[in-house]
Amino acid sequence: MKKLLLLIALVPSFIFAQHSIDGVFTPAKDYSYAFLYHSTPTGSDYINRAQLAEDGSFSIPFDSTSAPGIYKIVYALPPEDNNFDFIYNGKETVAFTFNLENGLEFTNSNENKLWASYIKSMDLVNRTISNFYAQESTDKKAYLEIIKTLSDTQKAYEDTSKGTLASVFVKANTPYIPTKYEDLSTYSKNLKRTYLEHVDFGHPLLQSSDFLVERVMAYIFGMSANTSNDVYKKDVDGLMTTIGEGNVEIKTILFEMIWRRFKAIENAELANYVTDKYLLKLTELTNYEALKEQLIIYKNNAVGKRAANFELSFNDDGMIINSSLYDLEKLNQYLVIFWSSTCGHCLEELPKVKDILVDKKDLTVIAIGLEDDAENWQKMIGDYQSFIHVLGLGKWDNPISNAYGIESTPSFFLLDKDKNIIAKPYDAEALSAILK
Repeated sequence: MKKLLLLIALVPSFIFAQHSIDGVFTPAKDYSYAFLYHSTPTGSDYINRAQLAEDGSFSIPFDSTSAPGIYKIVYALPPEDNNFDFIYNGKETVAFTFNLENGLEFTNSNENKLWASYIKSMDLVNRTISNFYAQESTDKKAYLEIIKTLSDTQKAYEDTSKGTLASVFVKANTPYIPTKYEDLSTYSKNLKRTYLEHVDFGHPLLQSSDFLVERVMAYIFGMSANTSNDVYKKDVDGLMTTIGEGNVEIKTILFEMIWRRFKAIENAELANYVTDKYLLKLTELTNYEALKEQLIIYKNNAVGKRAANFELSFNDDGMIINSSLYDLEKLNQYLVIFWSSTCGHCLEELPKVKDILVDKKDLTVIAIGLEDDAENWQKMIGDYQSFIHVLGLGKWDNPISNAYGIESTPSFFLLDKDKNIIAKPYDAEALSAILK
């Protein structure tokens, strides 16, 4: 009977025996909380959080329902820039140390140590290859020895990782391995040609991690010295062909990231190429209405498009006239500026714009103040009496700023007499250069 009671007493501790994610952030003063998420192919599910101790340490337990897969630690804001993935296999506690200088190091977890070791080893070999080409060496024997090391390293990690979740990533990361000496041009072409060859875009582990995004972004933006739009288009089309049929959700995620990068580098032609050929249709298939709206707004505000109309009231010879942008007919050019009385950068740029335009009698400014209330805005517009002023209450949630896709202030749109967008200068200096 005593043995039975002892067995019963031990059952709860067995059932609730848990693994955990343990970490130490340094310097501790720079961090407050660690947030744990379970990554999935379509997003991340919040699991738990822990406040860091004085020494920067924390521990978050996994419960018995925690499925093996990819998990994410978020350690600061904004979360999309301050996080990292790790593998949880359901069999071991994961422990790490982290600081911005030395990065992430796993101190416990064979899975994560294996993957980290693989990445470091492959990086060393790839640096050796880069150095070989940088030195313009033609020593074929030395070259083939380096390639053999590359091949042996890949095979060793494939063998070691068998039966682990890490093996999926090791195989997906399989490098291009030449069979004979190749000059730099040939090697670079073959490296890019085979860069996505071993990637299974349908694998849920890869879809749940940052691997696919990082791989694809490197393929599109980091593997060619020729960054012409024709090359970009060829690579974007090649990516879609490589992914193949299906995988609609992951296609949407990847092509959204590509669209955002083209948008960020102000390559409107490629951003809209991605939209028109692939992404708009993908948003319809996935019912991603928020992104669809962004794509359409961005397209509608490209150089060459007619600017969106909006209502305005301005002082004309002392008279208040109710009108709209399209009703203006007096001048050859118009500069639409989105600004805010609480935006420090705007308060620096507006006086510069005023000075630049002092002799530009054929151009007028329509300044749209994105404000929470009118009080401060009303005081400031007196310094710019030659401008046409429009009050955009609601600030970022304003019909005019929404129609123009405004994400920051100040934003500039230079229009011709027909209200077509002819330029979108970044600041007053760029405006001055365009006008000259």
